[in-house]
Amino acid sequence: MPADTTTTVSATDAALALIATLRRAHPAMLLYQSGGCCEGSVPAAWAVGELSLGSSDVRVGEVGGVPFYVSATQCGYLLGQALTLDAQRGHLGTFSLEEGSGWHFVTRTTACAHFTP
Repeated sequence: MPADTTTTVSATDAALALIATLRRAHPAMLLYQSGGCCEGSVPAAWAVGELSLGSSDVRVGEVGGVPFYVSATQCGYLLGQALTLDAQRGHLGTFSLEEGSGWHFVTRTTACAHFTP
């Protein structure tokens, strides 16, 4: 039986509520699963046009009417995973649209289902 190579994304009720709040101020937005450096490895919400997507960025799905992207490199790590976008209380000090709201996005994967930061 071949390995599953499909990466899927879904969202918890908390993440969907945060997306709905952000979309009131930013109707055209996207989510991007960053892979290191400045943002760490967290999903970030961006107004369309604030983040330049490149040919190595892959749209893996949509949550709450918002497209969800990962880099091709991250996509390789996440190949076959089910991603769940969630929201937690607290600030991370990122450039993501939810900064200052008292909430931040997190991504949970089937590979790390037992781990909660």
